[in-house]
Amino acid sequence: MMIPLPLFVAIPLTTSFIVPFFGQKTKGIATLLANIATTCLLVLSIYVLITGQTGIYQLGKWSIPIGINLVLDGLSALLLLTISIVSFAAMLFSIQYMEQYTAKPKYLCLFLLMVSGMNGVVLSGDIFNMFVFLEIASIASYALVGFGCEHEELEASFKYMVLGSVASMFILFGIGLVYGITGTLNFAYISKIIQSAGLNNGLYFALGMFIVGFGLKAALVPFHAWLPDAHPSAPAPISAMLSGVLIKALGVYALVRIIFNIFGVSIPIGWILVTLGVLSMVIGVFLAVGQWDFKRLLAYHSISQMGYVVLGVGIGAVVLAQGKDPAWASLAILGGLFHLINHSVFKSLLFLTSGSIELSTGSRQLKQLGGLAEKMPMTRTMCTIASAAIAGIPPFNGFWSKLLIVLAAVKAGFYGLAAVTVLVSLVTLISFLKVQRYVFLGDLPEKLSHVKESKGSMAWSMGILACLCIVMGLFLLWGPLRDQILTPAVQVLVQNLYSSDIISMQ
Repeated sequence: MMIPLPLFVAIPLTTSFIVPFFGQKTKGIATLLANIATTCLLVLSIYVLITGQTGIYQLGKWSIPIGINLVLDGLSALLLLTISIVSFAAMLFSIQYMEQYTAKPKYLCLFLLMVSGMNGVVLSGDIFNMFVFLEIASIASYALVGFGCEHEELEASFKYMVLGSVASMFILFGIGLVYGITGTLNFAYISKIIQSAGLNNGLYFALGMFIVGFGLKAALVPFHAWLPDAHPSAPAPISAMLSGVLIKALGVYALVRIIFNIFGVSIPIGWILVTLGVLSMVIGVFLAVGQWDFKRLLAYHSISQMGYVVLGVGIGAVVLAQGKDPAWASLAILGGLFHLINHSVFKSLLFLTSGSIELSTGSRQLKQLGGLAEKMPMTRTMCTIASAAIAGIPPFNGFWSKLLIVLAAVKAGFYGLAAVTVLVSLVTLISFLKVQRYVFLGDLPEKLSHVKESKGSMAWSMGILACLCIVMGLFLLWGPLRDQILTPAVQVLVQNLYSSDIISMQ
């Protein structure tokens, strides 16, 4: 049975309008409703992937390309699952963690609005409604970054809002150019027109604005200035959402969809992606090494790890444009997409562990911590698993996706890119050895003698993500699961199935 695609937007959106009406005394009911909503989304996304559903949902029965439509294919199904897993874990973590704030129902409202917007971006079949959903998610995230209302948080939120608005301006101008030239907003029909008439200067300019706009949303170097301030300032569950899925859904996914399924790949565009990926990997990881604020260190690693994703996709684009063996392109894109979902899991786990540490100790400065392995053994175990995953240590999930990217670079003859990938992984390992040394090892400061381990829903959410870090690398590369979850997403990009499938359904 085909699941109505609007449910992925309607469930969190409807719940977000309900929960603000609950007050301080009834916030437990609001929390329960929010967790039910994220659980339903997780179940629906798993069902969609297991059954291999694809299709189009036309809103209001208006036919394409005039009407609004939602499209489900292999790539959007993969992103829906990623968003659902992280939002489920973050919402579960929020049950206890957000008790320190006085306006929890408002937090739940903004959280669900952000989830609704991200799901809408992933499912949108036309470029303008993608922008509308992108703005819903962005505006909610601006408020969530400044949710604590301290000076640092408000400053970071304002900076994030200004640069996010600049990114939206670039994207909206690009949409206007595309509509003026092609006369349509539908992804498939824009692609069909471009394939028949080719790209002109106006479309190239629009593509450039999309790269800048979505590059800002994804915090790729040199568009990354907002992220190191926004992520540390937000509450830990929101940091997990921002790093785990928001920069992917609003940035990387949208950019990849537009390049591969609308404009088409070319050698120059492929090398632009590769360049952005390498710059983000290298600059992000070296900036992270020098950080002593735990969450700021994790924020810079988000920039670096997004570089892996864009590098893998960029290598695939170059290989396709050069007319080389498509299997090499598939391998590179498989590595990039696999690392995207891997990063969602281990980086979300790292931000949740940082929140657990900050809640217990009152600090996230590495030099003020130490000796927490004895007081917080469960958090230490979860953080160690996530650190090993992000550093690419086998058998954790991060190792396998990085290995695929390295193998694809070698097979395509890009030996320098393979070497850079390995080097960045080694520097990442050094960075997280520093975290282990200063947070969990050494002597416990006297002022931290009262520290207690996080329990309940916070422990469960971290445990779920830690288990995924262990099993994802082992099972998702296994034939049947890979063909069910990852391969359809790769085929959408490599074979450009998106446009041809939609038009053939009309």
